[in-house]
Amino acid sequence: MLMAHPAVLEDLIAQYETLSLLGAEESTPEARQRLADVSYTLCVATGTRDVDMALIAARHRLSGARPEDDSLLQASGA
Repeated sequence: MLMAHPAVLEDLIAQYETLSLLGAEESTPEARQRLADVSYTLCVATGTRDVDMALIAARHRLSGARPEDDSLLQASGA
């Protein structure tokens, strides 16, 4: 599998987070389509089929990610 460059992953994560924060899911058709496009690209770039898993995979591929970090597996509020 081809690996996306960390700069590309950082940009995709930033775009996704910005669109999500701005409420693109409930906005104009253009904003919803842009969010869908970014989500799809994240999935392709990380070899996943779900945007949540794509975000996790992308973040783990960025510099500074620790392979032993299991914070995502811990129950929230624990």
